[in-house]
Amino acid sequence: MKLHSLLLLIILALIAAFAALNWGVFLAPTELWFGFTSVQMPLGLLMLGLLVFITVLFLVYVVYLQGSVLLEARRHSRALQTNRELADRAEASRFTELRAFLETESTKQATLNGEAKATVLARIDQLEHDFRLFTEQSGNTLAAYIGELEDRLEKITTFPPVR
Repeated sequence: MKLHSLLLLIILALIAAFAALNWGVFLAPTELWFGFTSVQMPLGLLMLGLLVFITVLFLVYVVYLQGSVLLEARRHSRALQTNRELADRAEASRFTELRAFLETESTKQATLNGEAKATVLARIDQLEHDFRLFTEQSGNTLAAYIGELEDRLEKITTFPPVR
């Protein structure tokens, strides 16, 4: 039990004990003036009745506050659940969009990779062709030089040296 509830119960028990100990005085009639009329009745009983009435009024007010707080909490809980579901759907939508974006980017990258590979292979084929052509030309040039040297050597070896 909470401290303030315990304190309230102790105060109510003390009031009840006080009223029980002084019950005779509470029932003693007194003349009471209400502003427009005067009445003979027990003042203690009237004050005790007002205390009970005020206590019941406060209890009703507390129950009303508790009920309104519970209803408000339930409403907030529903709103929070709705917002959570919206956020989950939005996040799922973002994941779907991200997946689609990654797939399109992956496809683009694969296409670019294929194009780059084709370009590199074409360039390699062209360089290989140029290299073969250059090698063939170099071989032909070398063969021509060797043929020329052989011709010079034959001319030198076929003529006797002059003295």
